[in-house]
Amino acid sequence: MKAPSWRRAVLKVGSALIAPDETGVSTKYLLPIARFINECRERGQEVVLVSSGSVAAGRKHIPFEHQKLPVTVRKAMSAVGQNEMMAYWSRFFDFPCAQLLMTHSDLRDRARYVSIKNTLNRLLEHNVLPVVNENDALATDEMKVGDNDNLAAMVATLVDADALFICSDIDGLYDADPNVNPDAKKIPVVEQIDESIYSLAGGSVSAVGTGGMRTKVEAAEKATSHGIDTYIVNGRKGETFESLLQGEIPGTLFRRQSDPISNKKHWLRHTLVAQGEVLIDEGAEKALLENGASLLSSGIVDVQGDFDRGDAVLVRSANDTDAIAKGICQYSSHELMHIKGQQTEDIAEQFGYSPITEVIHRDDLMILEDS
Repeated sequence: MKAPSWRRAVLKVGSALIAPDETGVSTKYLLPIARFINECRERGQEVVLVSSGSVAAGRKHIPFEHQKLPVTVRKAMSAVGQNEMMAYWSRFFDFPCAQLLMTHSDLRDRARYVSIKNTLNRLLEHNVLPVVNENDALATDEMKVGDNDNLAAMVATLVDADALFICSDIDGLYDADPNVNPDAKKIPVVEQIDESIYSLAGGSVSAVGTGGMRTKVEAAEKATSHGIDTYIVNGRKGETFESLLQGEIPGTLFRRQSDPISNKKHWLRHTLVAQGEVLIDEGAEKALLENGASLLSSGIVDVQGDFDRGDAVLVRSANDTDAIAKGICQYSSHELMHIKGQQTEDIAEQFGYSPITEVIHRDDLMILEDS
């Protein structure tokens, strides 16, 4: 079976490939990856590299006896390791590399999201290889994506990639744990990601990384919903990249969806983190799901959580526990508690000013059931 062709791809390389022995950056697995990037560029294909490994690379410079690292130690290791990791990547190529460090808060903010997108596109226009990583040296828990599998999927949607290659230490997704069951069979192609696929994904088994198979499936779901073919491949095998260059599928291919959602809708669903919930009545639910309407204050029954204007919130029926939508709220939770259930004209008369008509405008609303 031949792999789909692509023009632009994101390639994610994890900590276990960057620093497999936890003694700093190693070329052990990186040379075949670098050759793959070089060959792709020779063919006119664009590559964005998402590279983990700054903490693992910095371990040798800041010795620490215990496996469980305090936050401050991890940040310090990341700060020194990021520099070493970039030096290695730059050494492999005779073209310039650019470092982009970002956090989840950068991606959640629409203006910064667009700014990152523009920067990446401009770098690619000038044949510079972007090397992306999470800013572990500065990010707090609230700011972190948490793993570079999902970060790679977000970057792939940012640059409108055709393909996402996630390098792992196994050959792909299996129907059972291959480390336990010798009869486990690799799944060559996944047409649709559902709970049965998630049930096959376990936790992290890497001593130096934070991503397991589940985060890779999560990343695949994000990317395929945006029309991006996603591959989980074994980055420890040089033949993996030879197969990819020959148009073969050496791992597991998650096929792109035939009706991908727009960039903004994808950002709403997969990048923004909901800060609260808005509960609505049956009339508002019908207006959202059947009529394509915006959410108005008159249909709001209750407000849960503490959020500000411009935060993302989940929308659900007062009679159900499952969210039906996610959107950007034009009011804070405090303001909504005062205007919920009221008509717009009544709000204006009560508070003496003309309110924003829509609590969540349709353009800032993502229906979850239909996605």
